[in-house]
Amino acid sequence: MQTKKLGYLAGAVVLVGAGAWYFNSTPGTDQKARAGKDGAQPPTTVSVVAPLRQDVPVELAANGTVTPLQTVDLRAQTTATIRQVHIKEGQFVKAGTLMFSLDDRSDVANVDKARAQVARDQASLADVERQLQRSQDLFAQKFIAQSAVDSLKSQVDAARAALLADQAAVRASRVSAGYASIRAPLSGRVGAINVYPGSLMQPATSLTTITQLDPISVSFMLPESSLGGLLAAQKNGKVMVQASVGNARPLTGKLSFVDNAVDAQSGTIRVKAEFDNRDSNLWPGQYVNTRVTVQTIKDAVVIPQQAIVTNAHGTFVYVAQQDQSAKLVPVARLHAFGLNAAVSGLTGAEQVITDGKQNLRPGGKIRLAKTTGSAT
Repeated sequence: MQTKKLGYLAGAVVLVGAGAWYFNSTPGTDQKARAGKDGAQPPTTVSVVAPLRQDVPVELAANGTVTPLQTVDLRAQTTATIRQVHIKEGQFVKAGTLMFSLDDRSDVANVDKARAQVARDQASLADVERQLQRSQDLFAQKFIAQSAVDSLKSQVDAARAALLADQAAVRASRVSAGYASIRAPLSGRVGAINVYPGSLMQPATSLTTITQLDPISVSFMLPESSLGGLLAAQKNGKVMVQASVGNARPLTGKLSFVDNAVDAQSGTIRVKAEFDNRDSNLWPGQYVNTRVTVQTIKDAVVIPQQAIVTNAHGTFVYVAQQDQSAKLVPVARLHAFGLNAAVSGLTGAEQVITDGKQNLRPGGKIRLAKTTGSAT
């Protein structure tokens, strides 16, 4: 009896499965609504955007450091005592400004001594010249021999040489005396002053530093892959560089230096840019963000980067056709910036699909969800 019941149950299961297969295999009204009249896939909902045409600058970004064009460490050239300090810390000075005065009494005395020696030599020279003149007159009258005249000529030459040597000694003494007045060798800002009046100075002692702030330079590193574009841009004219500190307004300068070798360890090359710094917006040692414009793509077609599809078959975008179908168009990414990219392969009149492209196939039907005016 139990075996019969099991048989009845198995038969019922088979009948239920057969009925389900029959109803599901018969095309119903709901299935036709889903697949359409011809059984094709429904249109894919997409969003499109109109490309922009604009000039696109090709920029290289890097972190840089502000470096002065010139900086001088002032030191005394002789051992002396500071007599007076004429400047203050942080003061802006011009080239030639008197900054320190040293005790120069010994140097002034040496100058006076050298001058006195010159005066003595001038008197000696005048005396032997007069003697030579008299001896020449006596020789003409045949009162003295030629040897006496020649001896006096030698004395005159020696006196003239001694005078020239002492005149050179005067100039040397004046140079040594000039070391007592220390002047600014360039225009710039004075750093910390490390001495005071009365301090004994040695040539190894640093008095202060002067740093040129206007103009000023920014040093930064760029990858060696950008070297070709950088050199090509230099040949075409000035290469503009922007530098900014934090959220401040960027300053514009020009490229001034490209190093003569690539760093083999880091694969980078050192470059410098020069900036006008009248307002002291840049300060030596600051870290800044730099951007170098190496090229400008004229009248480029710009689209959102999210519209670009890259796979094993290449790089392309989908374009909406008039018959509400999607067309695959190969493109090449010329330069990416922010959310957009400049590309080639488009005329700029297309409607580029941005959203919904993951479900598309070339020639597939589409339905527009929204249209964005243009790339932003």
